[in-house]
Parts: sequence; structure tokens; C-alpha cells
Amino acid sequence: MDMTGARWRTSTRSSNNGGDCVEVADNLPGRVLVRDSKDRDGGTLRFGPDAWRAFVGLATRS
Repeated sequence: MDMTGARWRTSTRSSNNGGDCVEVADNLPGRVLVRDSKDRDGGTLRFGPDAWRAFVGLATRS
């Protein structure tokens, strides 16, 4: 998978103490990439933008 140009970011709710975090790159056309911040070479998940928005919408419901 070509990840050239991916700009990775962590959640604003993540702490800086090396906890359990994911990194997201949502700047590439037609895909959202997700990886483990503690194991950046351990694999990358790929989602379509609509699927990612649906997931985030469900995950952030109160």
C-alpha cells in the first residue's frame, strides 16, 4: 500500500505517556489509514472515508 505523503496524527484525547493510541492519516484521496502508535511497522488498516466517518460517529456518541 502506498503511504507516500501520509500525515499521521494521534487523537487529541491521547496522553503523552506512551499509552494505547492509534495514529490516523486522513489526508490521502479516497482512504483513511490507521496504525498502532507503539508498533508503526506492525501493519496498517485502510478504510474508505464513508466507513471511517461512520465509525467515528458511532465511537463518539455519548
